[in-house]
Amino acid sequence: MKKYLLIYSAVATLCIVAGFKMLKSSRAENVRLRSNFTAFVQETEHYKSRFGHEVASVQALRLRCGEYEEARRADAERIRALGIRIRRLESAAKSVAATRVESVAVLHDTVVIHDTLRVADTLRRFVWSDRWVSVSGVIAGDSVHCTVDCVDTLVQVVHRVPRRFLFIKYGTKAIRQEIYSTNPHTGIVYTEYVVLERKRKKSSR
Repeated sequence: MKKYLLIYSAVATLCIVAGFKMLKSSRAENVRLRSNFTAFVQETEHYKSRFGHEVASVQALRLRCGEYEEARRADAERIRALGIRIRRLESAAKSVAATRVESVAVLHDTVVIHDTLRVADTLRRFVWSDRWVSVSGVIAGDSVHCTVDCVDTLVQVVHRVPRRFLFIKYGTKAIRQEIYSTNPHTGIVYTEYVVLERKRKKSSR
């Protein structure tokens, strides 16, 4: 009799432990789905840092590998083209930046003499530059030849947003990406950060 009681007790304990694990996994999955819903409907936030940088902030998407391949097929194909398997990804990010420069440049006349025909042409040149952008060009007749060089550095910061209860911070509510350009002429139009998650393997009994 005692033998059967021990077996029953062991089976009941295993069932309870398995039930708690399933409940914990279900709660974690619900948290992930709610976080993804927020990330999908929430637009990119824009603000200025203390140093005057235009910053774009976005909540991270937490996707399984299969979900990522389904939702971001074009990105997945580009990643495969690099020889990287999707299941080996830790995270993936992409941003769209736009650079706009409004400037006034002084025109300079330049005389060019063609030795073969002994004809003198007058070209008008313009040059403008600052620490980040250099613009130069030549106006000849009815056409403009222009060169624009732009140096840009995108700084990406990924951080954890804790949960709050009164004044206590604990756990992880969401993962966010903050990204900005060191070029004041550049603004972040769109940004996305995806964390690739794996399902936990079930422990063998």
